[in-house]
Amino acid sequence: MGDKLTHFNASGEAHMVEVGAKAVTSREAVAEGRIFMDPKTLEMIMQGEHKKGDVLGIARVAGILGAKKTPELIPLAHPISITGVDLDLTPEPEKNAVYCRAAVRVMGQTGVEMEALTAVQIALLTIYDMCKAVDRGMVMQDIGLLAKSGGKSGTWRRTA
Repeated sequence: MGDKLTHFNASGEAHMVEVGAKAVTSREAVAEGRIFMDPKTLEMIMQGEHKKGDVLGIARVAGILGAKKTPELIPLAHPISITGVDLDLTPEPEKNAVYCRAAVRVMGQTGVEMEALTAVQIALLTIYDMCKAVDRGMVMQDIGLLAKSGGKSGTWRRTA
């Protein structure tokens, strides 16, 4: 882990980190999160009874799009050519939640942590948007990076 914030120059001004001299390597980031809801809302999602259609299918596509659009949303994120996104949404009836896990891959000079985190957030926000008419009390929690690999800093895994 570094000891300084990299998105600020010596004068303390925000800047995009220069990655041109970095080696092109295979990189991956995995993020997760949950959206908690009323049991009836989850039942509607699981049974496919929601009037807006396949909530999880649409949220999956939205999350993938979110990964691709990350540089348009996060001002200092680099535009990169993502090589793959796996996004899984799993209903958890025992928790009244939907669990989301996104893995994003690239062959590039910078990592894809922001893309994986954005994919999770956008997928969960899409679930909220599609279900808010019946459950405005939904809450997104436990969103974070699980692991990253590649690049100069190598492999990192969350331990807690």
